[in-house]
Amino acid sequence: MPDKKFHKINPSVAKERVANIWPILKRTYPNAKCSLEHVNPLELLISTILAAQCTDERVNIVTKNLYKKYRTAADWAAQDVKVIEQEIKSTGFYRNKAKNIKAACEIIARDFAGKVPDTMEDLLKLPGVGRKTANVILGNCFNTPGIICDTHVIRLSRRLGLSTNDDPAKLEYDLMEIVPKRNWTLFSNLLVFHGRNICNARRPDCEKCPIANYCPSAGRKEYY
Repeated sequence: MPDKKFHKINPSVAKERVANIWPILKRTYPNAKCSLEHVNPLELLISTILAAQCTDERVNIVTKNLYKKYRTAADWAAQDVKVIEQEIKSTGFYRNKAKNIKAACEIIARDFAGKVPDTMEDLLKLPGVGRKTANVILGNCFNTPGIICDTHVIRLSRRLGLSTNDDPAKLEYDLMEIVPKRNWTLFSNLLVFHGRNICNARRPDCEKCPIANYCPSAGRKEYY
């Protein structure tokens, strides 16, 4: 049985690989961006919490009318958690999500004058917010670059030989070392789009992959 893990990563080789695939992915996915629909940081915060173990498409359906009803953090904070549970039930894990949304919005309303904080340190004080969610918000709402280690980014980073880590926190720091800081958010979004369109979890379409020439696991099923 072949070892499914890559050998030790050479940072200089990984950095060169990033430089090679970057322009190709940009050309392939010129509209790559966060696919959670939002018009402000609060909406993106709520949507990102809801997106855990749920598709962005489902979250967008659920929030379409919710964001007309709940316009401020105070609106969410004032609602009974049982009501929120029923309104987000189809996103899964709804009890924990509802609890975190209400608690996070209570803190935002009380401690941040109703505004979603714009630093990693403050965002991590909110229930339900880890580094991934914080980087989504910072990168897409506050122009603060961040590596967003979702399931696609983790999978593709390992297949591309950019890191051997599947732990999101460790992978984030690995990618920070080899991806130019100004590109962190867009690079993450590009990997997400590529993961959804070609390099999916079960049957990656290596024959159609525009970066296959730079991928050490292209066509090698032991890495899938």
